[in-house]
Amino acid sequence: MGKIRLRTWRRLVLVIFVALFAAIVYRWISLERLQRVAPAELTATPTPEPTPTRPPVITGKLDTSKLFNGITLHSTVETIPGADATTERTQPDSYVLDLRLQARVPLPNKTIEELAKVSPQLPTLLPGLASTLSADPVSPLYAQLYDTKVRILRENLARLDLLLSRHNFFDCQTVLQLQHPQTHRKALLLQADMDVDADGSDGDRMPVGTGAPVNFKPSTSYRWPKKTSAPNPYLAATEQALKRAEDEYGLATTTPARKRDLRNAIAQLRAEVGTLKNYSFLIGTADPFIVVPGAFTHAHDAVKPGDYALVVFGDAIYPAIVGDVGPNDKVGEASLRIAKQINTLSTPYNRPVSDLKVTYIIFPDTADKPFGPPDLEKLQARCETLVKEIGGASVPLHHWENIIPPSPTPSPTPSASPSPSATSSPSSTASAGPSASVSPTFAFPVASPLATAQLNPTLTPTNSPAVKRSPTKKRKP
Repeated sequence: MGKIRLRTWRRLVLVIFVALFAAIVYRWISLERLQRVAPAELTATPTPEPTPTRPPVITGKLDTSKLFNGITLHSTVETIPGADATTERTQPDSYVLDLRLQARVPLPNKTIEELAKVSPQLPTLLPGLASTLSADPVSPLYAQLYDTKVRILRENLARLDLLLSRHNFFDCQTVLQLQHPQTHRKALLLQADMDVDADGSDGDRMPVGTGAPVNFKPSTSYRWPKKTSAPNPYLAATEQALKRAEDEYGLATTTPARKRDLRNAIAQLRAEVGTLKNYSFLIGTADPFIVVPGAFTHAHDAVKPGDYALVVFGDAIYPAIVGDVGPNDKVGEASLRIAKQINTLSTPYNRPVSDLKVTYIIFPDTADKPFGPPDLEKLQARCETLVKEIGGASVPLHHWENIIPPSPTPSPTPSASPSPSATSSPSSTASAGPSASVSPTFAFPVASPLATAQLNPTLTPTNSPAVKRSPTKKRKP
């Protein structure tokens, strides 16, 4: 009996020892985990002083959900003593977010030395350029451009996802007015980056589409009456989008708000259908052209679609024309044909040059009327003459080859309605292309996927792309 009692005591002591050891280990592990997870709660002392915080990760469908535009965000939380919670809950000023965006407006380059800092070859390529600069060559368009940028920032400040990105705010190095002292030839010089314009279509010259990237428009500001009966490759998709909009408008279940949007969309689609039936346009993948802000076409000594231009990058000079009009707050855009020549990796979504190292020289009032399909040999000759009138070039201008095969049998010219203004672009809500593949003779083959034109359910008159935004701008970081 005594042996049994001793054995029981031994077991009891062992159990108690094991329990105490487990409790000590568990307590130690708990303290270690607490210190590792939340050391601030153990050591920090609450303070009413402002505390800098890291930018929060914002998710969900909020106005501030797209802070990807390069804006540096500094945020602080300030607390001050208040009344009781019931009182403070009713006071509008008790819980306030003050939003202030600080943007530095850059100074324009003025001298040939300043121009050469970002484009070192420029003085050598155009040796007479320095003589075209006056004592104060900065164009009023430069100040107007940045005034527009700032105004749009103010308008969109409550929508951080709509603010201009850092890249697009600082997209223009300078805008200068040039005039040669002997020939008196005037020109407008821009230094900027280069985004990509892949817009445009022409059933007469290219009966198949070249794809339909986001925000694609089948028209350009430079246009002319169609010369054959070949349909525009994007006409069928636009007509289908129009029919769907009309069918939805006629449904009894369509709400009044939706019908209001559909009325606007139907008017825009009908205008586009009529334009695509009667006019041809430049083709971004085939024609060398540049894009200018809409405000530049309304200023003193304005540039217009069809004006001849030069694009200078690296050690090359490329002839071009002004082919399209873009938004008033962005500068620096060229057709995919030019972009591909500068950088073979360019696409509608990838700009060839992100730095402000591209020089655009535009010659106002040089457009040839009436407009027609681009004549690349004439473009070459005219740009060679114009560059001589500003002092000449030290290298031959790049020679563009015609990459569009001639039409085998032109059809009779259809009757065309009166030409609209060359500077206006029809609205577009269809972004689709035919299923046919691009001809192998085309220089930059881009598969045209089978797509269906989509009607924008929230289309309003303010969505009209008469002043359009490029997907690489707008749309690129």
